[in-house]
Amino acid sequence: MITAFIIGCEIGFWALVLAGLACRYLLRLKTLGAVLLIGTPIVDLILIIATVMDLRNGATATAIHGLSAIYIGVSVAYGHRMICWADARFAHRFAGGAKPSPKPKHGAEHAAYERRMWVLHLLAWAIGCLVLVGMIWFVGDESRTNSLRDTIQFWSYIVGIDFLYSFSFSLWPRKAKA
Repeated sequence: MITAFIIGCEIGFWALVLAGLACRYLLRLKTLGAVLLIGTPIVDLILIIATVMDLRNGATATAIHGLSAIYIGVSVAYGHRMICWADARFAHRFAGGAKPSPKPKHGAEHAAYERRMWVLHLLAWAIGCLVLVGMIWFVGDESRTNSLRDTIQFWSYIVGIDFLYSFSFSLWPRKAKA
């Protein structure tokens, strides 16, 4: 049940983004477009409430419950950036906006980009871990929340690996192809 709900929330998030952009650029209803785009965090709120209620009603935490916290962290940390990315492409395609500039592919600019992306990953991790710790505390039954602790541990490893990858470009920058 919670798996389908997470998938539904992801679909709902992107449906709101696309509807907001369509209203803004295709229908020229800028206010409605803004309202729809601003409504995307409501999807996150609904997801976290549903996940906590599922756990509070006696469900044993699984990796899927942990995934909902990851979704929240990523959505909060990267959400604005994802919406701006989509907005720039929509504006270019449908409203004669400037062509979006590609991400840097080499040199110091690429290294700086990778470091910024890692900082966003760290922010997503911190938010997600706070949500996970909050769920563990709220449920109050350690035997039912071990999976959430495992999620924190696994994600911490991933953030560490991402750190090594992202900052490696500071030491060994990508070179432009000849």
